[in-house]
Amino acid sequence: MEYIKLNTGAEMPMEGFGVFQIPDAAQCEQVVYDAIKTGYRLLDTAAAYMNEEAVGKAIKRAIADGLTTRKELFIVTKLWVQDTNYEEAKKAIQTSLKKLDLDYIDLYLIHQPMKDYFGAYRAMEEAYKDGILKAIGVANFYPAILANLCETVKVIPAVNQVELHPFFQQESALNNMKDYGVVPMAWGPLAEGKHGIFTDPELTAIGNKYGKTAAQIALKWNMQRGVVIIPKSVHVERMKQNIDIFDFTLSDEDMAVIAKKDLGHSEIVDHSSPQFVKMLHGLKLH
Repeated sequence: MEYIKLNTGAEMPMEGFGVFQIPDAAQCEQVVYDAIKTGYRLLDTAAAYMNEEAVGKAIKRAIADGLTTRKELFIVTKLWVQDTNYEEAKKAIQTSLKKLDLDYIDLYLIHQPMKDYFGAYRAMEEAYKDGILKAIGVANFYPAILANLCETVKVIPAVNQVELHPFFQQESALNNMKDYGVVPMAWGPLAEGKHGIFTDPELTAIGNKYGKTAAQIALKWNMQRGVVIIPKSVHVERMKQNIDIFDFTLSDEDMAVIAKKDLGHSEIVDHSSPQFVKMLHGLKLH
């Protein structure tokens, strides 16, 4: 595993495991346990995924079985839109700690730049100073929104988790994050399976040079850009494939070929859509 240093001084694994869309508690617990057994130490969940308790149980079981220690693990969770204000964020942090059954969270993110995210961020800054959140950050904060936050808050976000894959590369967003010392983390690093990414001819051809799959090439490409990746799979064999990307380096020529695949927009979600904003405001966790 390779690591990247956050602005807190902490080191975060460059590759982790995401649990989006694994709502079944028993399946999620087993999948996370399998991921830890496979070698993943960064685990990414969220209040909105409705599986924090299952993730917590898997962590407890893996530690009890001697697979890892709490110190080795890097746990990420997120504040939902419904709770994005000062008072509710304070409660939500405690709720996530309880559900995960942890004394501290390694990285806590505002899930969407909606409602009173400045108020919520103040609550997160306080929890960071108290040591129950070891790092704080954001998700889905596009460049102007991230810049405004960074210019306003006391604690610069450690991470911004956004959609990043060969078909939506967001180079200007990465440059903006770099300017502020914010580490980019990719959700959907395999484009949620869209664009025929697993059989893409150019990714496959590059993969053939290294004995790797198209998916492994897509993951490695992001990592070589300094992006932390959190691929998800419920299959152990795929988990093993996704983490088996540390024994080769893509050439500049390979990187240039992949750079040409950028569509310049997302085909997964439109964050500028008023309907999307209304929909997220309507999703209630409690």
